[in-house]
Amino acid sequence: MSLENPSGDKVKVTLSDLFIQFLIIGAVSFGGGIIAYERILLIEKRKWLSADEFMGYLVISQTMPGLNSVNLAVLAGDHLRGIWGAVIAALGLILPGSLFVLIIGIAYTNNNNHPLANLLLTGIAAGACGLLAAITYRIGDEHWKHLKSVIIIACTFGLMSIAKLSLPLVLLIMAPISIYLYRPKLQS
Repeated sequence: MSLENPSGDKVKVTLSDLFIQFLIIGAVSFGGGIIAYERILLIEKRKWLSADEFMGYLVISQTMPGLNSVNLAVLAGDHLRGIWGAVIAALGLILPGSLFVLIIGIAYTNNNNHPLANLLLTGIAAGACGLLAAITYRIGDEHWKHLKSVIIIACTFGLMSIAKLSLPLVLLIMAPISIYLYRPKLQS
């Protein structure tokens, strides 16, 4: 299948290339960094999606149940190669992490009283928080420059992290406010 990338050039996407690219992302990304790897792959490296298409799929994936990164892989795979693209992209993304977790889970179960195990997990958690913060900043892109967006981001963070409201409740509160603030303006 071929499609046009954002620059208008024809791009041929094979299922094997789709699988390998998402397999690499699944193998090298940890914590919240996976969305950044997907962004780099889909927009910068392969130019399979425009920045607007990526943001649209990311927003849709965040409103769906399940992992955002997997939902994004499914949506991007479907966009690129239809149903088989969605299946292949999701499998490529999930396979390395599933095998890694299985192996580490078996090792941890047999050594969970070892002091080094908890120190390693604490270090990994700190690194994952840093990756997630970097991703959030990078994905925000132009939104960090607009006061309305910064207020929406701060309110959403406050409702989730300080008020400890559930995600569906935060969406019910913030989505109408965000849509109202960014509604199209009537030209007079």
